[in-house]
Amino acid sequence: MKKKISLLLVAMLAVTALAGCGNQADGEEQGDGSVVVYSPHNAEEINPIINEFTERTGIRVDVVAAGTGELLARVEAESENPLGDVMWGGGAESLDSFKDYFESYTIEEDDKIPEMFKDPDRKWYGFSALPMVIIYNNKLVSEEEAPKSWEDLTDPKWKGKIAFADPAKSGSSYTILATMLEAFKDDGDDGWNTIKAFVDNLDNKILGSSSGTYKGVSDGEYAVGLTLEKAASRYIIAGSDMTIVYPEEGTSAAPDGIAMIKGAKNEENAKKFIEFTFSKEVQDLAAKDFSWRSTRTDANNPEGLGPIDDINLLEYDFKWAAENKEPVLDRWKNIVTGQE
Repeated sequence: MKKKISLLLVAMLAVTALAGCGNQADGEEQGDGSVVVYSPHNAEEINPIINEFTERTGIRVDVVAAGTGELLARVEAESENPLGDVMWGGGAESLDSFKDYFESYTIEEDDKIPEMFKDPDRKWYGFSALPMVIIYNNKLVSEEEAPKSWEDLTDPKWKGKIAFADPAKSGSSYTILATMLEAFKDDGDDGWNTIKAFVDNLDNKILGSSSGTYKGVSDGEYAVGLTLEKAASRYIIAGSDMTIVYPEEGTSAAPDGIAMIKGAKNEENAKKFIEFTFSKEVQDLAAKDFSWRSTRTDANNPEGLGPIDDINLLEYDFKWAAENKEPVLDRWKNIVTGQE
């Protein structure tokens, strides 16, 4: 994708600090000219935005990269002495379950963000809307035999051929798990009978990160996978021979969030960073170059993707998913380990 803005930004990319890097990892406080961002997003997606922010403000951004679950656990563990300032990424249900560790902050253009995409107390905002989808490799699966629904993934023909990340480590996988529970809540066990059949079809192959899903399907290691629409779309635009399927039963489009960590040592810089990410310019750039569906009511639609109104969306209760995350993951673990 040869986009004018992103090429300009990529040209000046200097890879920011990754997990465990930077003086924050050593427990040192940052100066006035920096902000520490915890993020599960891919570096190639966020670095152009980060570098543009630094170019305009002079504020250095130190990124700590890891999975959503790991980063939220870190936020909790560091609550007495926060080492991060901003949590950028992770489904709203994941952030909402840790909202006690975030600071309320109302952005300047709050009126441009619908209520469904922000916490009532403004402990987090949805940076983008994330439809959850099924993908398949066109070289391995024909359109006729491709799964059309979540239920199709319980067909024995897909055993050992499904790419799915551990919901305890991946925020998107947890959202998919909660979405499937909603879709099959009338299966006799609040959706868990279907989940058991799905887990059996995974055949003990559960990935450690969400990136392994779309990469695995793209590379032909797996025939099908469950992932984020935006991740699959970016791979397809870049030339990957995959197809996106919106499950017939319906799917969710929970917001991917951003929040200011309570007690942030660089609070003012954290606010500036959050404001920057919600500017229409940045939201349009993210939609254009990275297939992120903006939560702003006035932002552009991602290339190659239809309106979100065309997708069959479930009445997904991400508040329930947030409040019940621990028992849901406990039962998932019991099923995976054969205890149930």
